[in-house]
Amino acid sequence: MKRLLVVVDMQKDFVDGSLGTKEAAAILPAVKRKIESYPDGCVYATLDTHQKDYLSTNEGRHLPVEHCIEGTEGWRIHPEIADSLKRAVFVTKPTFGSLTLMEMLKEENEKEPVEIELVGLCTDICVISNALLLKAAMPEIDITVDASCCAGVTPEKHEAALETMRSCQIKVIDGYNH
Repeated sequence: MKRLLVVVDMQKDFVDGSLGTKEAAAILPAVKRKIESYPDGCVYATLDTHQKDYLSTNEGRHLPVEHCIEGTEGWRIHPEIADSLKRAVFVTKPTFGSLTLMEMLKEENEKEPVEIELVGLCTDICVISNALLLKAAMPEIDITVDASCCAGVTPEKHEAALETMRSCQIKVIDGYNH
């Protein structure tokens, strides 16, 4: 069984930029350790990627805060973990969940059975969206989310998203207690 790690949107804007939170900054060391615990070829990383017209998009009208504009400093992987991700497979995505990532991991699973672990930001938006897409595409594989390596928009939304994922048969662990 091949174990794959998906690192969701660990970008500067979500950690300490325009949408940053103290909870997001606090998970950086745990995410770095998690990435480094996986061998080469087993780490995928998503990049939330918007364009200069973000505020005129549907998402931008609902979340009117410019963030992760392609090519900006806020779009880049946070410098505290960038070196750890230098061998990752990167997937840009224009919205919460990535159909491209889902297809890539489905292909991996067809070659060799996989189990997938997700970490990153934000638990209640992009982490849950990708976890549910992956579960819908591959209902028989084990999908895990490490709560200690995720942060939500608020602590309450983080907990609510974890509970929703548990309800959808996604295993939630707390890496601090493993």
